[in-house]
Amino acid sequence: MRTLLAARDFNRRSFLKSAASVGVAAAAGPFVMRSAWAASGEVRIFAWAGYVSDEMLKDFTDKTGVKATRTEYGTNDELLNQLRANQGGGFDIIWPTVDRVPNYVEFGLIQPLDEKKVNWDGAIASTVEGSADMGGVVKGARYFVPSDWGTEAIAFSTADAPLTFGQASYGDLWDDKYAGKVTVRAQSALVGIGLWLDSQGKLPHPMRDSFKDEKTMTDNYDVIIKTAIANKAKVGQFWSNENEAQGAFRQNGCVIGQTWDSTAAALAKEGQPVGFVAPKEGALAWMEGMCIPKGAANVDNAYAFINWYLTPQAGAMLANKLGYNTTAKGAEAYLSDFNKKFFQAAYPGDALQKLWWWPIQDTWFVSKRNEYQDKFLSA
Repeated sequence: MRTLLAARDFNRRSFLKSAASVGVAAAAGPFVMRSAWAASGEVRIFAWAGYVSDEMLKDFTDKTGVKATRTEYGTNDELLNQLRANQGGGFDIIWPTVDRVPNYVEFGLIQPLDEKKVNWDGAIASTVEGSADMGGVVKGARYFVPSDWGTEAIAFSTADAPLTFGQASYGDLWDDKYAGKVTVRAQSALVGIGLWLDSQGKLPHPMRDSFKDEKTMTDNYDVIIKTAIANKAKVGQFWSNENEAQGAFRQNGCVIGQTWDSTAAALAKEGQPVGFVAPKEGALAWMEGMCIPKGAANVDNAYAFINWYLTPQAGAMLANKLGYNTTAKGAEAYLSDFNKKFFQAAYPGDALQKLWWWPIQDTWFVSKRNEYQDKFLSA
């Protein structure tokens, strides 16, 4: 498997290169049919809000005979807390980000995958390899099937806060001219501020080292929180989920923010003058995927859903709906023109080489991060 550094460096160009070497003909449809055709029962999916559409549920059931039900959540912490409350039961598939998978393993909430039951040929190889060192493999056992990736970067009003790639920075969020019109998620805004300060040599340690041990994290975050609190009055709205982030632009007068790519894509699809661009410090990149909880009652049907998703058509359904990038091989052939143009505008030039992949967030880091987040929110 790759080193962590190499894992952070994979990008969509390498995805497409991997896909092109095999082609759309390698779609996983026959594998799905072999593993689930004429199956019965159900599969219970706990996924991010908006991820699993009615169209996807119907297509899966039509192809496998398995009834799929969907429950939604808004944050990684909500997912983890719900699964802990259920002691790893209640669902057959969950959809965490890869950097948080070790948290589920630590609490005994998910089970190692039977890798022979997963159609890995349906996934872009670099996502499978790269996800291993990002949290998908823990102590030699794989728990995670990559499904999609995207970024948190800068959404902006093209009319009121125009930005240009190569000049756009996380620091733009804190320009006095946008006072009261900024939207951020508190915990990730601290990372954006950290990257901005790091680029100016104003942190005691490299920002990435904050994830290595508590002392280094505290040294850096003590500096970051001072800048965050000094600029808090410029925040018009904090967001914690997709609906809140979109609402900041729609209803609450925000013209610039650090948001997910899906936020800007949804607003742009509505015809609103909102763009999305990777800052020069690097867009915060994440990967999500599917895990099987320890208490799953329909394990075979969970694998059937995973393998159905790893087909070009199914992967493209998610990508076209959300504006994220699917890991399903060959899905680019089914992407909408809007998604293709949005991707090109968000990540021009060397933006893909500068992606800042989230490191593994150990339990100690999440706990400390929440302390600093609370300081920011309550200041």
